[in-house]
Formats: sequence, C-alpha cells, structure tokens
Amino acid sequence: MNIFRLAGDLSHLIAIILLLWKIWKSRSCSGISGRSQLLFLVVFLCRYIDVLLMFYSLYNTVMKILYVLFLSLTNYLIFKKYVVTYDRIHDVFPYSYLIIPSIVVTLIYPASYKLVDLLWSFSIYLESVAILPQLMMITRTGEAETITGHYLFALGSYRALYILNWIYRYYSEKHFDIISVIAGLVQTILYGDFFYLYIVNVLNGKKLTLPA
Repeated sequence: MNIFRLAGDLSHLIAIILLLWKIWKSRSCSGISGRSQLLFLVVFLCRYIDVLLMFYSLYNTVMKILYVLFLSLTNYLIFKKYVVTYDRIHDVFPYSYLIIPSIVVTLIYPASYKLVDLLWSFSIYLESVAILPQLMMITRTGEAETITGHYLFALGSYRALYILNWIYRYYSEKHFDIISVIAGLVQTILYGDFFYLYIVNVLNGKKLTLPA
C-alpha cells in the first residue's frame, strides 16, 4: 500500500458513488451507458473472485466487496428500477468488439494459465476498454450532464493514479507488472481527450461535450 494506490482506490470509489448518487437523485439513468456499467461489473466479478479463495487484508477485502456491491446496484438501477429512462438508442457499442479481443489477448498473454490468473488477466484487458461505450454515447448525444463529467473524471483519475502507483512500486519494491502497466496506459490514453474537455468545459461551468 502506498499513497498513490490509496488515492486511486478512493478516486475509484468516489466515481462509483457519484454515479449512484446521480441516478438515485434524478431517478433517471439518462446519459449513462448501461453497457459500460455491465462490462465494469464483469471486470470486477472476474478480478475479485479471489475474495472467495484467500485473505490478504481487511482493507483489500472490504474494498473489493464494496466495488462489486456498488456496481451491482448501479446495474440494477439501470436495467431494472429506472429502465424506462435508459437510452438504448444511443448506447449501442457492440459488446463483442471489446469482450472477444480481451479473451483472445488473455489466451495469448495471461499472467498464467491458472483459472484465477486467466480471469484476472481478462479483467485487466477488458477494463482498459470498458469505458468506450460511455464515451461513444456522449459523442452520439453531443453532451453529458455535469455530474456525469465528474464521474468520468474521477474514474480516469483512478487509472492515472495507479500509473503513479506502479512507478512507485518499481522504484521502491522492484515490482513491475507489464500486463497492468500496458492496459492501464491504454485506458488512460482513452481518457486523454476527455480530461482536456472536462477542464475547458465542466470546470468553467459548461456542459461536457465530445466532438462527433
């Protein structure tokens, strides 16, 4: 544990809570990609299966359980409770474009061929692109609510902070995980344009817009 990982974990948790708060307060999931949220749920169900198999620390266990519970609740609100507000017309990014390549890369370059490690590797690869349906949805609609922008900024910050965590661990522990680093860099790059637009729009009181 180090300050960068802790900050990244908290940023991730804040992102999920912001999204839940947005949906619950407005009683609507308008502007939210259910496809991205379902992919994120798959990501963390696969990654945190080890909670059932081993114990690392109380912090580790609690955070993993919270991520899965909050993402499960988010998907329940989108696909059940407030499904009438779900924008299926604009949320159309094909699951297969993200899941199939992630499976292929996992089989070619996994952490190991043990089932737990295969699931972990798949979750890392899939997480790196799981935000694409949300970004595409914003592009198709032309804009996003301010709270959605805050959610995406917090989510992108989580990945950026984890890059600092990997750098710190390399110099302090000589630990280097090439799968996490490459996938994390890909994910952070995907947020590049968003970060710029967030700063020039949302922080200046304007709605977040992405160019078509």
